[in-house]
Amino acid sequence: MSLLNHLSVSNLQIPLHLPGLSFYSRVAENCDAVAHFNEPCTPSMVGPIKPQLELRFREAFCFHFASDKASVRVTTTPIFRWPIASRLDGNEMLEIQVYNYSKVFSNRLVGTFCMVLQKVAEEGHLELTDTLIDDNNTSIKTSVTIEIKYQSMDGAVGVWSDGEFLDVPDDRDGMFAFETESLLSSQSHGSGTPPGRTLQGSIPTFRKAGKGVFSAMKLGKIKSSKDDHKKLAEEPAVLEMEDLDRKAMRLAGTVDPDTISLASVTAVTTNVSNKRSKPDIKMEPSSGRPVDYQISITVIEARQLIGLNMDPVVCVEVGDEKKYTSMKESTNCPYYNDYFVFDFHVPPDVMFDKIIKISVIHSKNLLRSGTLVGNFKMDVGTVYSQPEHQFYHKWAIMSDPDDITAGCKGYVKCDIAVVGKGDNIKTPHKANETDEDDLEGNLLLPEGIPAERQWARFYVKIYRAEGLPKMNTNIMANVKKAFIGENRDLVDPYVQVQFAGQKGKTSVQKSSYEPIWNEQVVFTELFPPLCKRLKVQIRDSDKVNDVAIGTHFVDLRKISNEGDKGFLPTMGPAWVNMYGSTRQYTLMDEHQDLNEGLGEGVSFRARLLISMAVEILDTTSPELMSSTEVQVESVSNISESATGKMDEFFLFGSFLEATMIDRKIGDKPISFEITIGNYGNQIDGLSKPSSNSSEDEADEDADLVSVSSTPPMRPVITDRNYFHLPYFDKKPCVYIKSWWQDQRRRLYNSNMMDKIADKLEEGLNDVQEIMKTEKAFPERRLRGVLEDLGVGCRQAGEKTGFRFVILANKDVNQAGRTKLDRERLKSCMREMDSMGQQAKQLRTQVKKNTVRDKLKLVQNFLQKLRFLADEPQHSIPDVFVWMMSNNKRIAYSRIPSKDILYSIVDEETGKDCCKVKGVFLKLPGKKGFGPAGWTVQAKLELYLWLGINKQRKDFLSGLPNGFEEIKAAKTGPGLQAVPPVSLVYNMKQVFQLRAHMYQARSLFAADNSGLSDPFARVFFSTHSQVTEVLSETLCPTWDQLLVFDDVELFGEASELRDDPPIIVVELFDQDTVGKAEFIGRTFAKPTIKMCEEYYGPPRFPPQLEYYQIYRGNCTAGELLAAFELLQIPFDPEVIRRALIAVHNFAVPQIKVGQGGKADLPPLEGSTDSERGTILPVPLGIRPILSRYRIEVLFWGLRDLKRINLAQVDRPRVDIECAGRGVQSVLIQNYKKNPNFSILVKWFEVDLPENELLHPPLNIRVVDCRAFGRYILVGSHAVSSLRRFIYSAPDKTSNNWASAAKLMNGYMVLTNGGCQPRSSPSLSSRTLSRPAGDFMVDMDSEHSIRKMDTVVKLDATSDAVVKVDMYFASIETLKESLRAQEVAQAEAEEREDLEIAAEAADIRHDDLILKGFKTKDKSREKRFFKDKKKGQAAEHSERRPVKAKVDELVVYNKELETEYGNFADWLHTFNLYRGKAGDDDEHAQDDDRIVGRFKGSLCMYKLPLSEEITREAGFDPNMGMFQSIPHNDPINVLVRVYVVRATDLHPADINGKADPYIVIKLGKSEVKDKENYISKQLNPVFGKSFDIEATFPMESMLSVSVYDWDLVGTDDLIGETKIDLENRFYSKYRATCGISSKYSVHGYNIWRDPMKPSQILAKLCKDGKIDGPHYGPGGKVKVANRIFQGPTEIVDENGLKKQTEEHLALAVLNHWEEIPRVGWKLVPEHVETRPLLNADKPGIEQGRIEMWVDMFPMDMPAPGPALDISPRKPKRYELRVIIWNTDEVILEDDDYFTGEKSSDIFIRGWLKGQQEDKQDTDVHYHSLTGEGNFNWRFVFPFDYLMAEEKIVISKKESMFSWDETEYKIPPRLTLQVWDADHFSADDFLGAIELDLNRFPRGAKTAKQCSLDMIRNEHELPTISIFKQKRVKGWWPFVARDENDDMELTGKVEAELHLVTAEEAEKSPVGLGRNEPDPLEKPNRPDTSLMWFLGPLKSIRYFIWHNYRWLILKLLGLVLLLLMLGVFLYSLPGYLVKKMLGA
Repeated sequence: MSLLNHLSVSNLQIPLHLPGLSFYSRVAENCDAVAHFNEPCTPSMVGPIKPQLELRFREAFCFHFASDKASVRVTTTPIFRWPIASRLDGNEMLEIQVYNYSKVFSNRLVGTFCMVLQKVAEEGHLELTDTLIDDNNTSIKTSVTIEIKYQSMDGAVGVWSDGEFLDVPDDRDGMFAFETESLLSSQSHGSGTPPGRTLQGSIPTFRKAGKGVFSAMKLGKIKSSKDDHKKLAEEPAVLEMEDLDRKAMRLAGTVDPDTISLASVTAVTTNVSNKRSKPDIKMEPSSGRPVDYQISITVIEARQLIGLNMDPVVCVEVGDEKKYTSMKESTNCPYYNDYFVFDFHVPPDVMFDKIIKISVIHSKNLLRSGTLVGNFKMDVGTVYSQPEHQFYHKWAIMSDPDDITAGCKGYVKCDIAVVGKGDNIKTPHKANETDEDDLEGNLLLPEGIPAERQWARFYVKIYRAEGLPKMNTNIMANVKKAFIGENRDLVDPYVQVQFAGQKGKTSVQKSSYEPIWNEQVVFTELFPPLCKRLKVQIRDSDKVNDVAIGTHFVDLRKISNEGDKGFLPTMGPAWVNMYGSTRQYTLMDEHQDLNEGLGEGVSFRARLLISMAVEILDTTSPELMSSTEVQVESVSNISESATGKMDEFFLFGSFLEATMIDRKIGDKPISFEITIGNYGNQIDGLSKPSSNSSEDEADEDADLVSVSSTPPMRPVITDRNYFHLPYFDKKPCVYIKSWWQDQRRRLYNSNMMDKIADKLEEGLNDVQEIMKTEKAFPERRLRGVLEDLGVGCRQAGEKTGFRFVILANKDVNQAGRTKLDRERLKSCMREMDSMGQQAKQLRTQVKKNTVRDKLKLVQNFLQKLRFLADEPQHSIPDVFVWMMSNNKRIAYSRIPSKDILYSIVDEETGKDCCKVKGVFLKLPGKKGFGPAGWTVQAKLELYLWLGINKQRKDFLSGLPNGFEEIKAAKTGPGLQAVPPVSLVYNMKQVFQLRAHMYQARSLFAADNSGLSDPFARVFFSTHSQVTEVLSETLCPTWDQLLVFDDVELFGEASELRDDPPIIVVELFDQDTVGKAEFIGRTFAKPTIKMCEEYYGPPRFPPQLEYYQIYRGNCTAGELLAAFELLQIPFDPEVIRRALIAVHNFAVPQIKVGQGGKADLPPLEGSTDSERGTILPVPLGIRPILSRYRIEVLFWGLRDLKRINLAQVDRPRVDIECAGRGVQSVLIQNYKKNPNFSILVKWFEVDLPENELLHPPLNIRVVDCRAFGRYILVGSHAVSSLRRFIYSAPDKTSNNWASAAKLMNGYMVLTNGGCQPRSSPSLSSRTLSRPAGDFMVDMDSEHSIRKMDTVVKLDATSDAVVKVDMYFASIETLKESLRAQEVAQAEAEEREDLEIAAEAADIRHDDLILKGFKTKDKSREKRFFKDKKKGQAAEHSERRPVKAKVDELVVYNKELETEYGNFADWLHTFNLYRGKAGDDDEHAQDDDRIVGRFKGSLCMYKLPLSEEITREAGFDPNMGMFQSIPHNDPINVLVRVYVVRATDLHPADINGKADPYIVIKLGKSEVKDKENYISKQLNPVFGKSFDIEATFPMESMLSVSVYDWDLVGTDDLIGETKIDLENRFYSKYRATCGISSKYSVHGYNIWRDPMKPSQILAKLCKDGKIDGPHYGPGGKVKVANRIFQGPTEIVDENGLKKQTEEHLALAVLNHWEEIPRVGWKLVPEHVETRPLLNADKPGIEQGRIEMWVDMFPMDMPAPGPALDISPRKPKRYELRVIIWNTDEVILEDDDYFTGEKSSDIFIRGWLKGQQEDKQDTDVHYHSLTGEGNFNWRFVFPFDYLMAEEKIVISKKESMFSWDETEYKIPPRLTLQVWDADHFSADDFLGAIELDLNRFPRGAKTAKQCSLDMIRNEHELPTISIFKQKRVKGWWPFVARDENDDMELTGKVEAELHLVTAEEAEKSPVGLGRNEPDPLEKPNRPDTSLMWFLGPLKSIRYFIWHNYRWLILKLLGLVLLLLMLGVFLYSLPGYLVKKMLGA
C-alpha cells in the first residue's frame, strides 16, 4: 500500500536559513549545503532571529528543522514526506510552526499555519501562500508558501514519480555515486549530480585496505525503502568526526604498513551500510554460573550503646549464616576485635543480593535469646562496589527496627571486605586512632549517602498479572474436573516481594491465569536504603511447595536519582515482563533456576502490573506506626488506560539463511518459531487476544492471521558437524500481530543513548587497539572519540530537548506516562548534557602521557551511558526465536524488542531493525554452561521488523533487494495488506571466497599433553571447508588458502558489495578417537571485489589481520587471516536465459563479461611438494620476511613434576619458531644439577618485518628415556617476542638507560626511565658544577620545590646549556625543549598533586619521607626499629624528617611486583601440560604447571653492527648475554624473618586459629610447631629462621602458616612461595636490603657481610664505569656524579672514626641515577605477601609480613640474626583512690519517713578484666548525694606502649587447652551504684576513661559537668602514661527514658600509675588496708545500717526528725491516760460520794 504525502515549502517569507536538512533528524547537521540570502530587514522583522520550522501532520509525525545562523528572508525548499498507513481523511489537519531558534533559551514560537487537507485529499496537488497566526489567533506579517502532493494507495488521486522531487539519476548505483561525489568535491548537495553520470571508477581510489569507503564515512543516516531509493537529495553525507590525519590517509589511498588490527572486533562491528547489523561475539551466558566469594567482617568495638549496664553481644549475619562475638559484661562500649569469615559458592547476582546484617543484642546466653538493641543492614553488592571492595574501620549506626522513632542506638566499628576470585584486597594504611574516633565522619556508608538517614515507607503496589503459564499437569486438571465438575485454570498465583532482608506476600488468587490482586506491600526501611535491588516474584501456591513462576528485579538506582534535582524512587504503574523456563509444565523443571531470576530467561512467563513509591516518614508525628514489620493492604483498582493506550503491533521476520545446525539434533524436519509475549507461541502459549484493539482499524486486516513459525524442512548435511536448511532463493517469513500498551517512547530514548554508547565503545576499542599494537597517536583517536561523544550528547540533548519537550508536554496527559518517565527524561537530559561538557573538558586534557588514565575515565562514561539506557519500566516483551524439531524446543535466541523497534526517526530506531542480523542460537538454561554453551546450535541470518501496525508500510525496506513477495493463498479486497509468507529472490550473484588462513596463536590446550592438534573450519553461507590439522602446537601456522567456488548469494550486487554476510571461523582440536574438541570461534567480514573492479592496491590484495578468538566469554587466542570475496561474472548464455525468464524485469546487475572464472586473479599452485594439493597463502598477502637471529639463554629447569608416575631424569629443552629451532644440551642428571652446561645457543629464522606478525616461539621440554624414547614434559608458548627484541644502545648517549626513553620527560630527569619509580633526589641537585659532573647532596632537608629550577627552563635562557648534558644523545636543542615541555607538564601535575596534598593537610615532608614518593599510590607504611629490642612495628605516619629512629620500607605487596619479578635478565617460563580448564579466564592454569624453564631470549635483525662485537671483553660464545654469572651450584645461607601475619582465615570452629610457621626449602623443613600462638588471627611471630641451601637444586622457598590442632592433623591456612634464585642473581641486589644508614653497633647494625664500599667497588667494576673516587670534604665521584655525605662513624665505645662507608652507602641509595648502568637497589624492607590455599584458588587467606636475606657461603659469615621477637608488654599497676562523691542521684525512699536517700558505693575495673571488679564499702543513707570513701582500687596489668594496648592472657573457658592472648585499649570503668539488701543493687551511672586520652578532672565538684563527656573531643586530654598521677572530679552519666544523657553524680578520684618495679618498692593495700593505709572517711553519723544499730537508727532517723511530734504525742497519751483513769474511777467515787461510804 503506497500512500505518500508530500509537502514542499518554497519562498518561505520567514526569517529562515537552512544549513542543510537532515531529513530524519530533528536538528539539522551543520554543513552548508544551501545558499542563504541576507537581505535588508523588512519592516515586519526587527532584528536578526534564528528561525526553526516545525511541521505537524497527525500526532504521530512531526518534523522540524533548525537553522544555526540569523538572517532575514530565505528561499529554501525543504521536502518532507509522510508515509501513512491508512487513507488520508479530508478532516485531517496539517500544522506548520515557525520558531525563533535559540541555543540557550527555549525556542520562541513566531507563528503557526494550519489547514484542513480536504482539498488535498480530493485533488492530490495544491500550492498556496498564506500568513501565519500568533498565539492570539491574529495574523502576523510573516507568510509561508507551500506545495502539497498526495498519492493514495489506489493511485486514483495524483500520480507523481520520484524524479519530480529528487534530481537523482535513476540507475541503481546512483546513490553511491552521489555520496562519493559530494565527499570528494564537497560541493553543495542540493545541486545534485547530472543524470546518468556515475562515479564508479573513482570509488576504489579512496578505499582503505581491508575496509570499504563507507566505513570511513558512515554515510548520512539513510533509510532507503524499496520503492523509494534515493529519498534524500537534501541530506548531506555526514562525515563522522574522525581524525583528520587518518581521513587524509584514507582519502589519499596510501596504505600504512601498520594497518594490522584486531579486526574481528572492529571489522564486524563497524557497519558499512545499513543492511546488516553486527553479531554478538560472546556466546555463553555468564550470569548464572556460581563463583567463589569470601566475606570477611571484623567487629572491632561498639560505642554509645543505649541502655544501662548492658552485656552486649554483636551478631553478624550474611544471608542465612549467623556468627556471634563473645559477650562483654556491664559496658556500653565493648571492645571485641573478632574476625569472621563467610565462604560462598553462588552466582554473582545471588551473592550481591544477600544482606549483611550487624545486630547488637543485650545479655544473650544459652537460655535466653537476649533483647535486640539495634541493627544495621546493607547488601553485599554495596560493599563490592566500594573501592577495593571493602569498608575499613567504619562505624555502623544501629537503629531499632521495632521503634523507628527512637533514633540512633549506638555505633559498631567494623571492617567489611568482599573478595571474589582473583580480587586482592589492599589493606589501607592505618589512620590515626583519633581520626577514627570521629564517629560521624567515619560512618559505614558509601560515598554520597547522608549520615542522617531517615525512615521511609516503600510502597509496592501489585495490581494484576496476565499470560501466566500452566503450573499443573493436564491429568490433574481432568481429575479436578471429574470431582468439581468445572474446568479451572491450572495455577494459584500470589506475589512475593523481597527487600532488605524482609518478605511480603499478597493473597493467593485461586485458579486464575489473569489474577487481579490490587494490594500493596509496604516496607519500612531507612532511606536511602543500602540495598540496591527489590525482588518481585510471582509464585504458584501449592500444597507441597510453592514454586516461582517468574521473577523481576527492580534496581532502585534506575528508578531514582540522588542529585540536587533528583527524585525519590518511583515507578509505574507499568507492566514488567517476566522471563524464565519454557512454558510447558513438567514436574521436575530443569530450568527452575531461570524462574528464580538466575540466568537469562528463555521464554516469556507472565507480565505483572506494579507501581512503586517512597514516602519519607516524619518520625515525630504521634500517629506513626513505629514498627518496621511488612504490611499488606488493599488498594483501589486503576483504570485500563493508566499504563498507556493499547495499540496493535506488527512483527515481521524473514529467515534468509539457517546454517551451522548442530548435527546432534538429528535429521527430523526443523522449523523456527518466533514469539513475542505469548503471541505466536503455538505449543504452550495461552494468550487470549486482547479485546480492546481499536475498532476502526480492524476492518482493514481483521482477517490477517499470524504466521509465527516457518514450515518444517529437512536439514541437509554441510559437513561432519553441521547441517543447514536448503532455503536457497526461497526465504520463509513469519509475521505476528500483537497488542501492547504503546510505550515506544521509552524504548526510543534507550535506543538513542545506546547508539551513542555503541559509537563510544567502538571508538574505545580502536584506542585500545592502537595502544595494544603500539601504533602512533592513540591520544588523537581518543580526542576524536571524546569529540564524537560531546557532539552525540549535545545533539541527543537538543533533540531530546526540542522533540521531547514539545512531544512530552503534549504527551503529559497521554495515557501511561508515569512520573518516572518524566523524571527520567529530565535526568537523562541533564546527565547527557553534563557528560557532553565533561567530554569536552576531558578532550583538552588528553595528552600522550595521560592517555591510559583518561581512557579509564571515558570507560566510566560508557558504563554510565549503558546504565542510563537501561529502561526500568518495560513495555513490549522481548522476542524469542526457537528452533523446533519433533515438536520439541531445542535452542533459542532472545532479542530485546527495543533492538528491532521501528521509528520514523533514525536515531530512535533499534540497532537491528530493518537489518539482517546474524543470530546464534544457544541451549537454554544450565545446558548452556561450559562446553555445551561454546558450540553453536544454529546460525540464522534473520531480518526482523517490529512497529505499530499503522507504520507497517516500510517493513520490507531493509531487506536485501531483488525479491518477489509470495502471499498466502487467499483472495480478498485487502490483498496488498497481507504480508508475504515467503520471499523469492530472483537476483543471484555468484562469488568465489578465498580464505587465507595464515596462523593462530595462544590457543587453548585441548589435549592432556598441554598442546592441541588444531585445525580451522571456515563457514560461509551454506559452505564449509577445513584447513589441515597441525599436530601438537598451540600456535599453528597453516599458511593455507581455502577456495570456496560458486558461492551463491541472493540480492543486488551493490548491496552485497557493501554488506557481505559474515564468515564464521571455528577452531577445533583433532582427537584420534571421538569428536573433535571445540577451541574457539571468531567472525570476519570479507573484502569484496565486484567483477568490474580492478584487483589491485590499495584494497587488494587484502592484508592479514588479527581476529580475536572467543570460547564462551573468554578470549581463546587470535587468528591471523585475510578473506576476499570475488564476484564471478555470468556467462552470456546464463544472462540470455535469465532475461527470457524475467522478460520485463530490468536486471542492471548482470554485467556481461567474458564468462567464468577467467577474470579472477590467478591462484598460485602449491609450491611445497610435501603438502600435496594444499594451496599456500599467495605472495601479495603473506608477510614480507627478514632474516633474524634468535639467541637463547639456557639456564636451567625447576620443579619438574613426575610424568606417568616416572621422575624426569634427563630433560632437554627444544626451542622452535617459524619452523626453525635449536635444542639445549641434555641435563645428564636432573636431580643432581638441573642447570644446563652450555648456556647460549642461537638459530636464524625468517620472520615478518612487521613485529606484530611475528609468530610465537614455542618452548618444549622433553625427557629422554631409554631406547631413544622422548616424552613431552610440558610446553610454553611465548606469544609476543617484542620484549626480547634487542636494540643497540646509542653510543652518543651519555644519559641513563638509553636516549630513546627521553620522552618520558620528568621521569627520565629523575631516574633515566629505567624504572618508573622515581626518587626526588633531583630536587637536591645543584647545577653550579663544572660541565660533566653532577652534584647530589645527601641532605634531605631541601624542599622539592627546587625541582623547578631544573625543569622549568625558559627556552631562551642560557641555563639550557648547562642542562644540555641531560640531553647529550639529542642533537638539537629543539628536541630537548620539547622533552622539557613534557617534563614541565609532569612537574606541574606534581605541583597540582602537592597542592591537593597540602589542602588535605599532609605535610610535604611526609610525601617525600626518606625519598620514597607515595609509590604506586600504595601509601607505604613504614616500620621502624625500637632502639633496644629492634622489633618492627608501625610508626605514626606524621613525623619530622629527622627521625630519631631508622626506618625501613614496608611494601604492602610482594617484593617481586615492585621489581618486575626480578626478570631483569633471567626470565621464568611456566611449563604447562594437561587440558585448559573450562572455567572462566584460564582459572585452572596453575594446576597445569608442571615445571619452570629459566632462561632468556634475544632476537635481532641480521647483520648486527660490528661495534658491539668489537667491544672490549666481548665473549662470542655468550652472544648478547655478556657478563652473566656462571650457573654452577652455589651454597647459600638463607635467613627468613617472619614479622607477623594478618587477617588469617579462621581454621577452628570457634572462628579463630592457632597459627604457627613452617618453612620449606628443598629438602630442609623448619616447623615452629611448639611456638604456636593460641587463638589468634593476627599473630605476631617475630622470628628468624636460618636454612642452608644449594642453588639451583633448592631455590623455591615456601613459607606456610598452619593451624595447630590438639587432635588430628594440622590444617594449612595458607602459603606463599618465593623464587630465591631470581632474587639472588638479580641486578637489583635483592640478597640483603641496603639500609638508609650505616652503623656498626646498636639495633640497626649493618647486616651484609660486604661493606657498602666493597659493594660499590664491585658494582663499578661490573658496570665498567669510572670510580668510586673518594675526595676530601665528604665527597665521592662515581662516573660523572658527585655525592656528598658524612664521613665519621661512632663505634660502640663512643669513639669517632673516619670512614668512607657513609659515602658509599649514599651512592648505593641513589644508584639509579648513575648513567647507563644504574638501577634501583633493593632497600632494607619488609614485604607483605598474600597467603594462598589450593582449596580456595585465587582468594587470599591472609597476609604475612616478612623479608629474606641471602648470604653466599663463600663470603665471610654474616653476623647473628636480628632479634625481631615481639615486644614484651610492660607490667604496670594502676592505683585508683576514690575520695568522695557528690550530687549522686537519690534512688531510695525511706520506709518510715519517705525521705530520698541512697546507699552509695563505687565499682571499678579495667576493661577486659571484668573478673577483677573492685567495690568500695557502702556509704549508707546519703541524703545529699555526697559520699566519703577514701578507698583504694589496685589494678595490675600488662601494657604495650607502642600499640597502646593492654595485653591479657586468659583461658576462654574451662575447656580451653591454653590461654588466649587479647590486646585491648586501656580503659578504666567507674560506676556508681545504690546498694539494696534484699533486691538487686541499682545502677546509677558510669564513666569510662581511656587511659591514653581522657579529659583532665575538674578542680572542684562545681566545675565538674556533663560537658566533660559531651565535648570530649574539644577538651584537652591527658594520658596517664605520661602524667603518671592525676586527681580531679569526673561526672557519672546515664541515659534517661528519651535516651538523653543525664548527670547522675560526680566522683573525686585520684589515678596513680606505677611500673611493676616501683610497685614492689612502695606497695599499697586494697581499700583502706596496710601498707600505706588511707584514713577512715569522716562520714556523718547517719551513715549506718538500721538493723545493726537499731537504737542509733531510732536516735538519728526518728528522734532527730520527729521529736516534737513524739513529745506532743506523749503529752496527748498522758492526757488520754489521765482522762481514762478519771473516767474509770469516776463511778466508784460517785457511788462512794452518793452512799457516803
